[in-house]
Amino acid sequence: MSQRVTESASNYDSLEKMSLNELLTNMNREDKSVPIAIEKVIPAIEALASAVYEKLANGGRLFYIGAGTSGRLGIVDASECPPTYGVPHGMVIGIIAGGDSAIRKAVEFAEDDPNQAWKDLLEFDICEKDIVVGIAASGTTPYVIGGLRTSRAHGIVTGCITCNPDAPVSHVSEHPIEVIVGPEFVTGSTRMKAGTAQKLTLNMITTSVMVKLGRVKGNKMVDMQLSNDKLVDRGTKMVMAETGLPYDEAKKLLEKHGSVRKAVEALG
Repeated sequence: MSQRVTESASNYDSLEKMSLNELLTNMNREDKSVPIAIEKVIPAIEALASAVYEKLANGGRLFYIGAGTSGRLGIVDASECPPTYGVPHGMVIGIIAGGDSAIRKAVEFAEDDPNQAWKDLLEFDICEKDIVVGIAASGTTPYVIGGLRTSRAHGIVTGCITCNPDAPVSHVSEHPIEVIVGPEFVTGSTRMKAGTAQKLTLNMITTSVMVKLGRVKGNKMVDMQLSNDKLVDRGTKMVMAETGLPYDEAKKLLEKHGSVRKAVEALG
């Protein structure tokens, strides 16, 4: 039986009697423990990132499955990869229990169906070239466990991110990550430390993988999408730094070729 640390009582009580300053200070004190917990599991994160890299480098896709906050975090990470790194929208895909409407409004009992995640994955023609990562703070979400179990039965590589030790979701994952952040400030509110831990872990996985896929040069996002004036300005300055061109010429070159990488390569 796994330990439900995420459901254990908060280290603080009588929250309603605290001043705003006390509330904020104590929450911040708890939040500081998150990166320390992540540091302890970097080897596990590396193992999953390596598996993700291998699949994406060979034309596969990364799928996230989750419910509630965990599902939303997967969707956020997936949606940010194309504009940040210029990869196709179908390379990293986030799926949430209850469908897209659950992104904004909770869908009752959507997470309790162990068969639905596989049905959702089938809509994307998932295959052995792909990898599925389940995100579940508790590590007990039937939607996620069922999706990973069935994926693995079909020869698809699996991983997970959870915040409970020896969680059931880890038992159906080849590459489990267990970030044990302890009790939440508000008992059971895993949108807090657990959510932060999941977000940081997702950042680490996709950022490291995109760097290894060649989507970063030096420390610059040379393939980012030019989707607003701020990014056009940033890209223009990157082209200036690489080519020595004045601002107006660098901007014209960037807009002509559509990315910093292509603009710089055009000058040879």
